[in-house]
Amino acid sequence: MPNEHKIEEVAEIKDRFARASAVILADYRGLTVKELQALRTKLRESGSELRVYKNTLAQIAMRELALPDLGALLEGPTAFLFSYGDPVAPAKAIVDFTKDHKVLAVKGGFVDSAVTDAAGITALASLPSREVLIAKLLGTMLNPIVGFARVLNGPVEAFARTVQAVADQKAAA
Repeated sequence: MPNEHKIEEVAEIKDRFARASAVILADYRGLTVKELQALRTKLRESGSELRVYKNTLAQIAMRELALPDLGALLEGPTAFLFSYGDPVAPAKAIVDFTKDHKVLAVKGGFVDSAVTDAAGITALASLPSREVLIAKLLGTMLNPIVGFARVLNGPVEAFARTVQAVADQKAAA
């Protein structure tokens, strides 16, 4: 029989899962309280947050939201990293943190409702940020237009250089 506290906690978990663009699961066993606090601070800077919930309550919330079953990823103590914006920055933050703190292990998670393993999260962390990708796309889109403008400007520039050369020649003579 669920008590009121558990019902409220499931509602909170459901709210976080519904708002999150990505959820990364990690095994935090072996981290000190100070290290866990440093991780939370680093993740907060990237626009995400770290929460620890009971696995059974998280499974209930995911089932009620019709999210994919994470099965084996929810074994043992699990920290849930909720990313509400760009999922790349938090993935980079946690992967960088695991380099310095070997006891923290990324289990996997899901990005836009697609389940991924730890290798997928690491691959996500290696991507450039959203802003960089948008800038590259815009540069690629503008490149043909800039080239076309240069081609159209070529005859006008050649005419102007010719007129200037004639003017310089007459001024020298």
